[in-house]
Amino acid sequence: MAQTAMQTSHGLEKIHLEEVVIRIAGNSQDGIQSVGDMLSRLSGRSKRGVITFQTFPSTISGGPSIFQLRVGGHRLKSVGDEADVLVAFYQHSYRDHIKALRKGGLLIYDADHVTPDPDEKRFHHVGVPMTSLTIEAIGGTAKDKGKNLFLMGLLAKLFDLESDKLEEQIKERFDAKGPKVLAPALNAYHAGYAYDISKIGELFQIEKDPIGRAHPQVCMDGNQALAYGAIAAGIRFGAGYPITPWSSVMEILRRELPKFGGTFLQAEDEIASIAMAVGAAYGGTLAMTGSSGPGLSLKSEIISYAVMAEVPILVVDVMRGGPSTGLPTNVEQSDLNLALYAGHGDTPRIVIAPFSVRDVFHSVVEAVQLMQEYNCPAIFLSDYSLATRVETWPEPNLKESFHIYKPDMSPKGPNFLPYKDTPSGISERIIPGVLMLDGNYPTISGLEHNEAGHPDGSSVMHMKMTAKRRRKLQTLREKLPPVSVYGPETGEVLLIGWGSTKGPIEESVDQLRKEGMDISSLHVKYLSPLQRGIDKVMDRFKHVFVVEMNDSGIYGYGQLASLLRAVYANAKIKGINKTDGLPFKVREIVSAVKSKVMQTVHPSV
Repeated sequence: MAQTAMQTSHGLEKIHLEEVVIRIAGNSQDGIQSVGDMLSRLSGRSKRGVITFQTFPSTISGGPSIFQLRVGGHRLKSVGDEADVLVAFYQHSYRDHIKALRKGGLLIYDADHVTPDPDEKRFHHVGVPMTSLTIEAIGGTAKDKGKNLFLMGLLAKLFDLESDKLEEQIKERFDAKGPKVLAPALNAYHAGYAYDISKIGELFQIEKDPIGRAHPQVCMDGNQALAYGAIAAGIRFGAGYPITPWSSVMEILRRELPKFGGTFLQAEDEIASIAMAVGAAYGGTLAMTGSSGPGLSLKSEIISYAVMAEVPILVVDVMRGGPSTGLPTNVEQSDLNLALYAGHGDTPRIVIAPFSVRDVFHSVVEAVQLMQEYNCPAIFLSDYSLATRVETWPEPNLKESFHIYKPDMSPKGPNFLPYKDTPSGISERIIPGVLMLDGNYPTISGLEHNEAGHPDGSSVMHMKMTAKRRRKLQTLREKLPPVSVYGPETGEVLLIGWGSTKGPIEESVDQLRKEGMDISSLHVKYLSPLQRGIDKVMDRFKHVFVVEMNDSGIYGYGQLASLLRAVYANAKIKGINKTDGLPFKVREIVSAVKSKVMQTVHPSV
């Protein structure tokens, strides 16, 4: 947290914040996520940088929940390790999250439900009877429904936010429900804004002149970026089955695809959804399906078929904690092996993992382009953290990103081979309905086939076609951009990450370099095929640690670490792993790196 300080008229230290981390803790029924979402979008509209994290209970009955918001005047990389402001709705909220508040931070608690430790002097304490004041403001028997909006008014006053814009958001959200809902919502907000916290308001203030941006910016979560990115990429058919945290993607596509002449179908199960999508793709439409880990397991047989038939299909996996039902509302990166190898037989496919909400949008556009060029499935690995995280980022150039796909329906032949064994492995596929001038139409089943697309189970042909399918990915690997290093090109320690770990890893590198450690990082976005140059970068560092949110495994290495050790036979590759269902904190990575380096220097430690 960057800050400056001065004395107030009350003799207390006034802190001007260039950025602030706010954590709101309560129950899922309290509307915490709605408040966090509106605050983050307000900040985004004011050209500040925003990044968020939220948790939901995995049970229908609800339970403890948080929304953490980091707002700053520059591009943010992580949601922040410590909160500057903690809002506790209940005693369990105070008990479970007080350790997340930094020393000197501000605790705002609902005095109707929370009794803080009277001996705790490390924080500023402000008790506000939110429940009773909300009931007083809205009347009736609503109990504490609406205290989330009371809190939003309180925070708007505390940080001198643009109250009129927040009111606009409240109206946008509740106006359709009628005046009986909208009026109490506004009353609760106004009651919070009117509450007198003037003395505390002098203590914390976000700088009013954040670093501006030359271009307009958007503010959205990762699942929204994924859905709209898919539409921009030319996807016009989708099929899926509801599962957390993928479901909001299909809901957006169900609503938006018809506006572009497309269709989204909710299938009866995961297998049916990918079968529908592959059928649409085979018929000449850019198609996708998606799920989380349990659903991807079920889709694996049809993924094998798509590899065999060389049908381009986008398969999204918004990862969550596993195995089995696991942790539906927590983050993990434990589906990498599934994404790389799901399916029977040798089934090479493209696997891409985005690292931010902005990158989700641009990477899904790229994934759709690559699957068309190489006629194979593309697995898109997002995760729960990215799915629910709200970020601000520059508005994309839709003229460059938007694609309209029209299949080539011109006649083929004579002697046209849709599976021709070319040096690159790439051949020109045909769409059903294309005229074959010699009448030699392909018959595509799950059986091995020859270059004309006719079943052929000979050992010679199977080896030939297996090599062809593999060679496509080898061709792609040569065209992928080489990896780049964050920090110096050589040094003592190299951190390697993938997916949503990029931001915390780079902040860890920044902090450790300030402490004198010779450290850099490398981010792997393309996981199949791997980008070129990873081995050369690793050779220039003494220690290599792969930071990933999965288990260290039987042999002491996470899933990407195991892949890199297998590919490059480099014994210095070690893992930094966690499986607590939460994104990496910077301090966790910093502590683990120091410990690992110390163990290497002094093995007995």
